[in-house]
Amino acid sequence: MIIEASAPTRVDLAGGTIDIWPLYLFHPGAATVNFAISLRAHCRIETRDDGRIVLESRDRKLAFETTFAAIEDLASEERLELISKLVHFFKPTIGFHLVANSGARAGAGLGGSSALAMACIGALNRLVGDRYDARKLFAIAANVETTVIRVPAGFQDFYSAFHGSASCIHYRPEGIEREALHIDQAKLKNRIAICYTGEPRLSGTNNWDILKRHIDGDTDLFQLFDGIRDSALQVREALLADDWERVSATMRAAYPNRKRLAPSVTTPQMDTLVAKALANGAEAAKVCGAGGGGCIAFMCAEGRKSDVERALAAEEGAVVLNWEVAREGLVVTER
Repeated sequence: MIIEASAPTRVDLAGGTIDIWPLYLFHPGAATVNFAISLRAHCRIETRDDGRIVLESRDRKLAFETTFAAIEDLASEERLELISKLVHFFKPTIGFHLVANSGARAGAGLGGSSALAMACIGALNRLVGDRYDARKLFAIAANVETTVIRVPAGFQDFYSAFHGSASCIHYRPEGIEREALHIDQAKLKNRIAICYTGEPRLSGTNNWDILKRHIDGDTDLFQLFDGIRDSALQVREALLADDWERVSATMRAAYPNRKRLAPSVTTPQMDTLVAKALANGAEAAKVCGAGGGGCIAFMCAEGRKSDVERALAAEEGAVVLNWEVAREGLVVTER
């Protein structure tokens, strides 16, 4: 049997970081707006009859072998830690070869590890006979990823990876709800440029510092998070109204406030790239994920995306990404 699964990465336009439990509980109406992109994570499982388990990452060029008789050891395995912990959680009782591959660079801030987690969960869940229904997959992904990064994981990435397309994720005391945003995806594609800065980021470090300050009752931070919530709701309304000028204005106003979350949200290289883009047709910038490196998304003036991309590509270390909106989320096939 061969099982193949894939899930998309994402770009968050507004409302990042507030998706971490329990931060959103302190800001009623908390939401995140994001859209899935075609840099997908892939997981392929081929069963084998010799009782061996082979775990392999193509992009990390790492593989190792064990048996399902020793599956408990995977709970503390540091090689391919995310995949190892997921296999330990599902505890298959048959040998298999799992091959994982991520379409996003490590540390890109595009939710690549979460997309990979969702793809592997989809494939492993199928391997064990669809033991868990779809509603359980989000909690499994967040809980296992938290044990890997050792700080609370945000939830937005798992919803975009599962559903694809554009979303507004609402965080409420009774649970998290994903709202599909029916927007003009061609306009989204034509207005957004995405650039990898050349510097991988460490989101766990940024998020943990912010989480601790929030729990300690930092009043300035509470106000910043209220602003993050408000900007997400405003971007949602603007997208649904097809008002791209308002989207740009909201993102532009939100950028300096996000930089105030932590000193490491942007780096000198990121600041250089933002200034270059704004001077060549970008109207607003959004650091992807927790920042501190990774990718930046730019809202470009109508007809200026190519100018922005050309200016960014000329900067040393920067890579302009080629992407499409991912209309499909998690896909699992079996043969």
